[in-house]
Amino acid sequence: MAVMSTLSPLDGRYASYVSPLVDHLSEDALNRARVTVEVEWLIYLVDTGILPGEFTPEERDEMRSIEVDPKELGEIEAETRHDVKAVEYYLRKRVKYPDIVHILCTSEDINNLAYALTIKDAVEKVWLPAARRLVNNISALAREQRDQPMLSRTHGQTATPTTLGKEMSVFAWRLSRQLQRIRDTEYLGKINGATGTYGAHVAALPETDWPSHSRSFVESLGLSWNPLTTQIESHDWQAELYSDIARFNRILHNFATDVWTYISLGYFHQSLAAQGSTGSSTMPHKVNPIRFENAEANLEISSALLDTLGSTLVTSRLQRDLTDSSTQRNIGVAFGHSLLAIDNVTRGLAGLDVDANALARDLDASWEVLGEPIQQAMRVASIKGATGMDNPYERLKDLTRGQQVTEEIMRDFIKSLGIPADVEARLLELTPATYTGLASQLVTYLGE
Repeated sequence: MAVMSTLSPLDGRYASYVSPLVDHLSEDALNRARVTVEVEWLIYLVDTGILPGEFTPEERDEMRSIEVDPKELGEIEAETRHDVKAVEYYLRKRVKYPDIVHILCTSEDINNLAYALTIKDAVEKVWLPAARRLVNNISALAREQRDQPMLSRTHGQTATPTTLGKEMSVFAWRLSRQLQRIRDTEYLGKINGATGTYGAHVAALPETDWPSHSRSFVESLGLSWNPLTTQIESHDWQAELYSDIARFNRILHNFATDVWTYISLGYFHQSLAAQGSTGSSTMPHKVNPIRFENAEANLEISSALLDTLGSTLVTSRLQRDLTDSSTQRNIGVAFGHSLLAIDNVTRGLAGLDVDANALARDLDASWEVLGEPIQQAMRVASIKGATGMDNPYERLKDLTRGQQVTEEIMRDFIKSLGIPADVEARLLELTPATYTGLASQLVTYLGE
């Protein structure tokens, strides 16, 4: 069990579940990324001949292997009272051309690129793989249960049957669309000086094509170049990404609440080992759906933080203010709660078994749902010239609304209609369990 003296549960109780994010979205990870950007900028300026000097391959490798000592960096920052300046001084002690370190840069030139690199890695190496595994598991359940009939409930009331697999496939499809958007995220960066004008660059080296070099450098880091900024990169891409992840969260929240409901209806049985060794502290018969409830809470917290990040980061007074500095320090927290929720749903889903008998019992107790196909068959028969098909909706309403309809009552009603023989035969073969339309076939839209 993690130490409980931490302020955040992500650093205490849930630390082991979100620890992969620490390598990308912690303060130490940010400082490592800052060092990476500073080193690459130094190498770029020398290798392109913008500034004099020369590096051997071994010297480049050595600089790119510089490790960050958090203790020493912290001591420097205690004097500078500036995090990026501390990184600059830290590097000056360790490189061949210390005077070139951080030259022609404002701190935001380094910060925006460092954040883009860390967020990109966190998404692509940690969050997306976890989310993709979960969606694949939901898709696998959909395919496995594609033919399992299930009573639908619209507005909480019995409705046209479906299949369990088709309902799972709806969520897999929705979540997959969001994953595609997140996979296609464009991570932007800039390196253009104190107000985005290359003012100092041109004053120092007027013959250099600075926009071209800015673009080349940003793209060499695997990022997309933003040509027009103030002192800060405007963070619009971050807002777009956080909106997509928040939307994924909310769809997953919907999935968690639906699965919770199916558990309460008895459609799923839970494995105690998968959900927790103790279901209830006083009621030994219970297996609480804690994985899905935990996920709901964490998805709500994550989405709220992502909404705040997205709405705050797109605004900066005039050419710069520091609201983004504090705001961005919470990116890891927002991702952490989402990752924790994904882990909970993944484990919760692995501990579910479908109770086909419970599904069958509900269907067999709900013959009123056949009022819909019978009514529609009567309407079509009337259009084709059959007589005695008047007021089909009203007749089915009188039969089904507010009262229990058994199989015998429904079949007797069908026989009393005088509907064409082929239609009557088709309706008499229909049961709530077979009235699922194309539900099973629709699962194929997930692909294999």
